[in-house]
Parts: sequence; structure tokens; C-alpha cells
Amino acid sequence: MSFLLNSLVLGLAVVGVSAQRPGGPPGGTGGSPAYTLYQAPLPIPEVIQPDFSITTKDGRTVQSYSITIEQFTKQIYPDLGAATMVGYNGQAPGPMFRIDRGVETVVRVLNKGPRNAAVHLHGSYNHAPWDGWANDDMAPNQWKDYYYPNLESGRSIWYHDHTDEITAVNAYFGQAGTYIIHDPAEDALALPAGDYDVPLALSDKTYDANGDLVSPAGNTFNFFGDTIHVNGQPWPYMNVEPRKYRFRLYDMSLSRAYDLRIQNPAGNSVPFKVIASDSGLFGSPVSTSNLVMSMGERYEIVVDFANFKGKKLTMLNGFTAAATTSFANTDKVMQFVVGNTVSDTSNNGAVPGTLNPNVDWPAPRTTVDHTFSFQLGGGGAQWTINGVPFSDANNRVLAKPPQGAVELWELRHAGGPAVHPVHIHLVNLQVVSRTGGRGSVLPYESAGLKDTVLLEPGETVRVLAFYGPWDGLFMFHCHNLIHEDNAMMAAFNVTLLEELGYPNTQGYADPEDSRFAAKSYKAAQFKPAAIKKAVKKLAAMNPYKDASALASKAEAHYAATPFAGEKRTVAAPVVARATAAFVA
Repeated sequence: MSFLLNSLVLGLAVVGVSAQRPGGPPGGTGGSPAYTLYQAPLPIPEVIQPDFSITTKDGRTVQSYSITIEQFTKQIYPDLGAATMVGYNGQAPGPMFRIDRGVETVVRVLNKGPRNAAVHLHGSYNHAPWDGWANDDMAPNQWKDYYYPNLESGRSIWYHDHTDEITAVNAYFGQAGTYIIHDPAEDALALPAGDYDVPLALSDKTYDANGDLVSPAGNTFNFFGDTIHVNGQPWPYMNVEPRKYRFRLYDMSLSRAYDLRIQNPAGNSVPFKVIASDSGLFGSPVSTSNLVMSMGERYEIVVDFANFKGKKLTMLNGFTAAATTSFANTDKVMQFVVGNTVSDTSNNGAVPGTLNPNVDWPAPRTTVDHTFSFQLGGGGAQWTINGVPFSDANNRVLAKPPQGAVELWELRHAGGPAVHPVHIHLVNLQVVSRTGGRGSVLPYESAGLKDTVLLEPGETVRVLAFYGPWDGLFMFHCHNLIHEDNAMMAAFNVTLLEELGYPNTQGYADPEDSRFAAKSYKAAQFKPAAIKKAVKKLAAMNPYKDASALASKAEAHYAATPFAGEKRTVAAPVVARATAAFVA
């Protein structure tokens, strides 16, 4: 029997109950021990502090941080054993970065965990050697310095594992964390800040009878946990004051998308304002009473609790589409317990009608440069893009946009019992259109730039992006991490445009550049003087200095010589459609 037919038979067996440990039918317990909802407070990740900072001769600030991937235990069930996890600095989620825009960071990551690891700063335009290429990994007892620019607009991004074929396992067990770029220019907007600016990282997991985690390893279609977590705590509560809060929402789940709303005691939805998405603030806020977000996406919302003194509000999840498996309490997320007094009235005014008047939209383009089919099967793999698995190194480069060009990509859900959130590294993208399925772009999808877009069965979505400012080899993939690990990942090569005059003799296009590859641990390399020397050496290279100049030169170049498409094309998509059960 062919691989695809085998996959389809398996898929039909699991689509109704989720590809995970047997536990129960949709709406059942899923197998985890019973957990009392809203019994524990929402944990807030600690803000990591730099080990030191340096100032370069040209006035740049570069901060140095240390992260260790390590195994640890965490008490989830009060009356059961602890869960074994593997995370950053012994935390899950990892420590929170809060970095001012324009402050560069060098993060030294030491892998003391049991598996290979790679780190991707999701939402940042890093050069290829520091982008977390899936094959640029660290074996246990190796380390790597990641160099990040933090030059783009303020935004809620995140860092997570990106190792080929084991990203889902690594992220699930704890290798994920929040990373916030703060733009001081935002302070003039007087949005909720300090204790009133709170990250909410959503995930779902399943537990054994002893309180330990059930592994997602071996699942090839989806993994739906029966226990919803926020910031690592199942169904927490949060004490809030009767005033406005800014919540930064992250979907860190493997396969579960969410349709979030906040319900008051009368059972009605509480309206809120969406102010930002993956790539930063909107031009203007969007009012809504529910928010759909998929794996990898981020949104920022402002919620006003002023009218709910002494009440309890509940954040609920209503997403049920695309073979999503629901359990008894996966429709619930967390609870807000509203107090009676406000201790700080600052930054509690109306959300401004104008947030960011300078959203850097890509230049318009109507010609579709590439069509990508996200499909079940093809190329001898479980999931593929255009029938090509990531393991096919000779054919996985599916696009070659010239540096600084704007391209229009068409993304098609070409089958499979799941959603396919599509994440394109390097770029900020504009969601232009959606046909089929939901049939339209949601107002908060189109209000700002993003890096991940939800693709549901039956849908075709078009996205527009500026491919730069750097040249280099980057990934794009489904952010259902089960799919990513089972070959639904490809690459694009932003090809050097010599007309821009970039001094490419220094070269940062190779994601496996040996100059920046992981090294075996030696104690001498971790002495403070040695680390400072390494950071100064990287900072002296100044790899991100030409970002704005390159973008401006590219715009001028293509204004004079309009982009007519890539000179070299790639193979047309090969869509595997073996049965109507999996056809969008």
C-alpha cells in the first residue's frame, strides 16, 4: 500500500478523536486526571536581565543574555507527582525578554537538555545564521550565540525551538517564551503599562495519571491536549482591578487554534479593542467581542473591567472547526476576578483612535508570484508544500525573490484534517484576500502587518510582503508543529541584488555558516571575559547596520525598474488528492 493511502487510512481513524494518546471521545476527559478550574493564580514570566551591556564606537547598545536549555520538574497537579519538562533556564514558558527598540541583543544558548535544539526568534528579521534554521542545531552539551537586531517596530514576538523533526516535542515540553520589543514612541499613546501590560501564552497539554506530561511524539496528524494552560498554568485566575488592561495573546499550542471571547456573569460577551498583531500596532484599533487566532499568531487587546467591580469574568474558547478535538473543558481558558478599587489610574484613558500612522505596508502588487499548496502527502512524506518535503534538500527552495522585491504569494489549503497556519520567516506580511472557507479577511487580520496567517480547509489566502532587507536562505512552513515536523516546511532564497550596493563580502546569507555554528561546551568559553570578548567581536561586525538604507535603496530601485517576477521559477505544485475526506 502506498505511503499516501496508509496515511489516509490512519487519518480517517484519528480525525474524530485527535491523533494523541487514547483518552475519550470529543467532549470527554481526554485521559488527564481531573483538574479543578481556576484554583491557581496566573503566573507572570519573570523578565530576564542582561548579564552585561556594551556600547560600540558608533553608539549602539548591545546587551548580552544567557539561556540554558535544561530538564526540570514542575508541580502541575497539587496532589500528584511533578511533571518533567525541558525549558529555558528551568522555566516553562521561558523567561520574558523586554527589549527597547534599537537595542541589539546577543543571547548565548547552552543546550544541557536531552535532545538537539535550535532557537527561532519568531517575528524578527534576523540574518539567516541566527534565525534558527532547522538543521542549524545544537547537540546536547553544545552552545551558540544568537545575534538579534530589535530594530523593527515595537511588537510581541516569541522565541521557541525549531529543530528539524522534533520542534513539536521540544516546544511542548517547555522550549518557548515571550519576547517583547518596546518602542519608547508608544509611550505617548498612554496604553496600559507596567502591571497592566500582561502576556497570556496559551497552550494545551495532556497528563498521565501520575501527573507527568503525555508526549506528543509519534503523532503525525494533530495533537490536541485536554488541559488548557495560560503562562504554563492550567485554567488560572487573575486578580484584576476595575480598569483597562493590555493583554498580549500568544498561541503556543501545537495544533489548537482558538476563538476567544470574554463572558460576563450574565453570559454576555464583553467587547474589547484589538490594537496590534504579529508585527506591531495597528493604524487604528479594531473593536470586537471575539478573536480567532491560530498557532504562532499573536494579538494585543485592551480590555476594560471598569463596569465589573466584584465580578468574575471568564475567557472562553469557541474554536471547533477543521477536525479540532474538543474535551470537557477546552472551551474554557481562564478567569478574571475583578476587584473593587483601582490602585493606579495612569494609562487608563480611552484607547487612541490613531495608534500607528506609519504602518510600513508593502507596495501594491496584483500579479501572483507563487502558489503554494499545503497538503496531505506528496514526495513520500506525511505533509508537504507543493508536494515537496523539507528533507528533499535539492528541491525544497520553492521561491527565489530578489532582494528588496515585493511578492504576492497565494497559499492554498489543499487537504488534510487540520488547519495550516502559515508562517513566513524574515518578512512582515499583509493579508490581502481570503476565498473559500470563511470567505473574507477578518478586520483585525487586515488592520496591521503579520508573520503568520490562518489557513482553514477550503481556503485560499493571498499575502503580500517585502522580501528583505537581507539576502539569504529562510524557511516558511505550517505552524501546526506536528505538520512542520512531518515535512510541511520549505525554504525561499532571497537572492542578492547587487544593484543595492550592499557590501556582501561580509555575507550572512548561509543559515549553516560555520562561523556561527554551535560549539562544544568548554568551561573557559563561559568565563565572563570570554563571553564579553565574543559579544564585542559580533558587535564589531555590525551586521544589521544597513537595514533602513537597504529598504530605501530597494524601493528606489524597483520604482525605476519595476519588478517583473523572478527570473528563475520553481516546479508547479503537485497536489495529492486521494480521497474527498481530506480535500479542502
